[in-house]
Amino acid sequence: MTREIIPFSNKRQFVNAVFIPGIIGIIMILSFILEKGMDWDFHTAGVYPRRIENIWGVFTLVFVHADWSHLINNFISFVVLSSFLYYFYKELANRVMLMSYVFSGLILWIIGRDNWHVGASGWIYSLAFFLFFSGIIRKYIPLIAISLIVAFIYGSMIWHVFPWQIQDPVSWEGHLAGGIVGVVLSLWYRNNEPQKPIEIWDDDSDESLDYLTENDEENENDNPDKLNKYTI
Repeated sequence: MTREIIPFSNKRQFVNAVFIPGIIGIIMILSFILEKGMDWDFHTAGVYPRRIENIWGVFTLVFVHADWSHLINNFISFVVLSSFLYYFYKELANRVMLMSYVFSGLILWIIGRDNWHVGASGWIYSLAFFLFFSGIIRKYIPLIAISLIVAFIYGSMIWHVFPWQIQDPVSWEGHLAGGIVGVVLSLWYRNNEPQKPIEIWDDDSDESLDYLTENDEENENDNPDKLNKYTI
């Protein structure tokens, strides 16, 4: 039994792709442990829509979670999706991450219901929608494959961007905000790398090949001995 060895460059690319998402995910976990361990309440670090004194919550709500289940679900989804982003869109990753982070929270602050909103779901939805639509728009097979993987794993997310009950305890507004940002970013950066490779035909090589073939035929006709050498 042989074991496939991953080239060093791919290993390094994988480590680089996981590094920043891993650091952010660890901060999410440490924030939650600190809150529970010190018996503090961080819910006021979330977003309360349209309160100007709370607009700073746009930058902190992603590090506040309601319970362990909420934290674990967000942690896993965030690390997986952002690692995909850094691996396949390394030239765009920092910009997409930053704008998803800021604008998903800002739109939530504008459209959200009058209540506290906490968690990283808006950020996660933005990443998922960007990865899905960006792969489809670029029509590049490896990126389309990522789109299909995201759709397969997180396809049910689409149903959580709408309210399903009057007093829905889930912040569907945060999900909707993230989805909007992800779609807009996929369109905004549609012409940036990576792109589907363009096939270039080398006409000069074909012409040279034809020229050589013609010369070979002429030489064979001019030299019967050479021609007879290939005759049985």
